[in-house]
Amino acid sequence: MISRFFRRRVLGPILDLLRQGITPEKIALSIAFGIVLGVFPALGWTTLLCLIAAAWLRLNLPAMQLVNLLVYPLQLILLVPFLRAGELLFRSHPMGLSLPQIVGLIHAGMWQAIKVLWVATVHGIVVWAILAPPAIFLTYKVLAPLLRRARHMMKLKAPASATEVC
Repeated sequence: MISRFFRRRVLGPILDLLRQGITPEKIALSIAFGIVLGVFPALGWTTLLCLIAAAWLRLNLPAMQLVNLLVYPLQLILLVPFLRAGELLFRSHPMGLSLPQIVGLIHAGMWQAIKVLWVATVHGIVVWAILAPPAIFLTYKVLAPLLRRARHMMKLKAPASATEVC
């Protein structure tokens, strides 16, 4: 069931992008940014961040948004660790909030949640910003050769612009 979902909803669209002539490097960079922006430690911002990054870097927005949606559970899982790491980095007073408590705060009232979580969120974003560049780089370095190999296995010709590395 999961492998069929993965093949149909993830692998299929990525291979379709290769068939359309989009370079493996561009797809790899789009996916890398989609993953890293998708775990941004402030709920509700990832779609906008992906849109801005795609427009600014001329990346594939559909690929980024697909990955962004797929990593949403990972964003929730990593939210508290990013906040905790921010507390450690800035030596701030631990809030001791769990994910269910954070979600409860948001449901109780967005403005109150922003007031309570503002500093912790900013600290978490700083930690994310420190980790984001190497995470994008490593993800790209893993995915680009895999996508080049997939293109080769599909016997697709490299587009004329394939010599350009994003």
